[in-house]
Order: sequence, then C-alpha cells, then structure tokens
Amino acid sequence: MRIWKQSVLCLTALILLGLTSPSAFGGEENTFTGVIGDTQCAMNVHSMDKSHKEMLKVKGVGKTAADCTLYCIKNRGGRFVLQIKDKVYRLDKPELVEPYAGQKVRVLGTLDPQAGTIEVHRIDPLQ
Repeated sequence: MRIWKQSVLCLTALILLGLTSPSAFGGEENTFTGVIGDTQCAMNVHSMDKSHKEMLKVKGVGKTAADCTLYCIKNRGGRFVLQIKDKVYRLDKPELVEPYAGQKVRVLGTLDPQAGTIEVHRIDPLQ
C-alpha cells in the first residue's frame, strides 16, 4: 500500500510539473519578424531564388505572394513557414497563420531549434 501511495504522489508531481512548464518546445518565448511563406518556394522546391517569382509565372497560381503561398499549401503539399532573410522556420499552427499568407508579420512564439519549428502563440501583421 505504501508503494502505491508513493507512485501516485510521484505521478501527480510529474503531471503538475508538465502543466507548469512554459512550453512543450522547452524554450523561451521570443519575437520573430519575417514574411509568411510556404516550404515549396522558401526551400527551393519550386523556386531557385527562395521567392514566389517563378511560381507566379505559372497560370492559375495567382498574382500575389499570398496567392502563391496558399496555392502551394493547398495544391503542392507545402507547409507554412516564416522567412527571415536566409532563414526559414516552420510554423506549427496553420489555422493561425493562414490569414497572414504572403504578409510581413511579427510572430510571438517558442522556437524548437532542433526541428526548426516555431510554436506560434500570436501573430501581428506589419505594414
């Protein structure tokens, strides 16, 4: 009976510790400023210059960076990313990111450096 009580106490302590940790990603919350893009263009899958220029020449893709980003996400298997100069970070919450496709934004979140993914907490558009 004593072992059972100790096990329950340890399990409860682990659960409480997990609930109070700042993030599942384990890092500090930071601010990142860049452009919302897609993996297809930003990682040279369909673009040699890490931009939307080549894809926008294809009929049916659209006329803007937002059009291209959404096209690549929906039709080419892309995922949302934040492009900061030569760095590209995957974004974990597509439902929060989609309205800002192709826009310059400020993302508040936690970076998992091993996966290159930002856990998105908030997005604010920039002019």
